[in-house]
Amino acid sequence: MDQPSPGLQRPAPRHFSMLRGFHLADFFTLGNAACGVGATLLAMLFMASGEPAHFFTAAALAPAAFAFDVLDGRIARARHQHSPLGRELDSLSDVISFGVAPAALGFAAGLQGGWDVAALVYFVCCGVSRLARYNVTAEDLAGSDGKVKYFEGTPIPTSVLLTALLAVAAWSGHLGDDLWFGVLEVGPWRLHPLVLLFVLSGSCMISKTLRIPKP
Repeated sequence: MDQPSPGLQRPAPRHFSMLRGFHLADFFTLGNAACGVGATLLAMLFMASGEPAHFFTAAALAPAAFAFDVLDGRIARARHQHSPLGRELDSLSDVISFGVAPAALGFAAGLQGGWDVAALVYFVCCGVSRLARYNVTAEDLAGSDGKVKYFEGTPIPTSVLLTALLAVAAWSGHLGDDLWFGVLEVGPWRLHPLVLLFVLSGSCMISKTLRIPKP
């Protein structure tokens, strides 16, 4: 069997070669993901400890994640360093910070009935679907200058409003069964009407008729 020419051999991969290929904006994107993971873990810690500081810190990481999300885009545009890897990193980070983390915080706040859980799962699935759709349609939505002019459906970072609402509820002592609008027995499961805001947010994300101008 013929042996490949030494000149055609691929160089051995270097340690941390993937990280070496990251652009500056990608590290800000990872900061977004780190905030989302931290918020999720703190929500779990709050359920175990009952310490309000854990809940408020988890909620505070939402605007921090949003700041990283804004900065990574601005840095990428300023340095002209857009890449498919950066786009995928951004979407995966957004799912954690603006999908999973708000749902985890909502569950920790008391949205733990059967219908509540179904609504939170729906919310996260809508966020995942919305980001996947954006990734595959971004080129079709781009204008002649290559820039996307509008979002189809609300961007997933708008869920920071839900996190802010939960933080206000915690600050005013309305958690658990004391959540605003109370709790209902609907069939076999319990429903906190407040969770319908998550349903509304998720539904707006996957809307194709709702168009939001992209700054």
